[in-house]
Amino acid sequence: MVHAFIMVKTAAGKSEGLLADIRGLEDVEEAHIVAGNYDIIAEVEAEEVYDILKVVSTNLQGLTGVTDTKTYIAMD
Repeated sequence: MVHAFIMVKTAAGKSEGLLADIRGLEDVEEAHIVAGNYDIIAEVEAEEVYDILKVVSTNLQGLTGVTDTKTYIAMD
């Protein structure tokens, strides 16, 4: 299994509305609104790195109000 953390920037005022959408995406284990450079952190677990990339590039970045993402793959 591949475990990753996806940092998500949202348009102003969109974080709360996007949180439920992100939590509903396949392979997303958890998601939280956070303070800092990013607005939401999503925890994703999938079989392959390709599956993580699909969640991010196809599903998450396709949500209206998502302006930027940064993906961190866990190494442990």
